[in-house]
Amino acid sequence: MSESLIQETNPDLSEILSELQSLKEKVATLEEKLKLVSDINRYSQLQEFLKAGNFKEADQETTRVILDAVNRSRDDLTPNDMKQLPCNILQVIDRLWRDYSSDRFGFSIQLRLYMEVGGSLDTLRAQNISILEKYGDRVGWRKNGQWQGDNYPNFDFTLSAPVGCFPAIWWKSPYGFKMATFCFMRLIECELVQ
Repeated sequence: MSESLIQETNPDLSEILSELQSLKEKVATLEEKLKLVSDINRYSQLQEFLKAGNFKEADQETTRVILDAVNRSRDDLTPNDMKQLPCNILQVIDRLWRDYSSDRFGFSIQLRLYMEVGGSLDTLRAQNISILEKYGDRVGWRKNGQWQGDNYPNFDFTLSAPVGCFPAIWWKSPYGFKMATFCFMRLIECELVQ
């Protein structure tokens, strides 16, 4: 039965349909507001840490936000999970890091530096370790040819730290270089290229 026929035969039903449509619109508006509140809550602690210049805490909070987004723990985050990480989350995290570090830290900064040392989609697909090592040297994650992941507590967590070194801890993974290549590929897919 068409809506016009319903309106002609039963004006009360027409009014009910109109109210139902109005309710649907109100529910959609409320859902959008709840999503916004959820997003604000998701990033509020990260923003507070960054605003205060607490880069170590902000680095750890970045990892928490990412793990929450893919519903994983640190130990079970896989390279394939990176493919599922929503771009908007990476973009917001990047923007916060860039804003509170005067464009010294953030995912887009890291991706730019990776490309500056010769990185590209081709080197990522090939999992070119020498490019990743050059990148690690550039951002201070490697010293004297050694990765410094175990030295993380002693990193410089100030604005004097090497450009692009943060966020850092979330890159450390039992999957090693494979995780790093998947991370960079996701940053490219999410258009975090500067």
